[in-house]
Amino acid sequence: MHAQLIVEQILMAPVAPVVPNPTASPPPGLAEIGGQFIGWMKWILVACGVGGLIACGIMMTVGRRNRSSFAADGAAGIPWVLGGLTLGSMAAVLAGAFL
Repeated sequence: MHAQLIVEQILMAPVAPVVPNPTASPPPGLAEIGGQFIGWMKWILVACGVGGLIACGIMMTVGRRNRSSFAADGAAGIPWVLGGLTLGSMAAVLAGAFL
């Protein structure tokens, strides 16, 4: 009898309070500056990505004759550059998924 009362009280106990989860909002006056800063960072990402792919191509071209390890390093850099560009282009989607 007592065990049944204890189980009923545990099952009928109130659920833990819900922690508030407000939507993200910029501080007053910083929305435009924040967007501009993110735009600059995206531009830098694209410029560096193009430069990185060009550098990999140069390494592969120069390393073709008698410097095969240099060419291999250039070829090995391509997935890293493409991975960085992919991560940067998906950054807003990934950050939004966790908020």
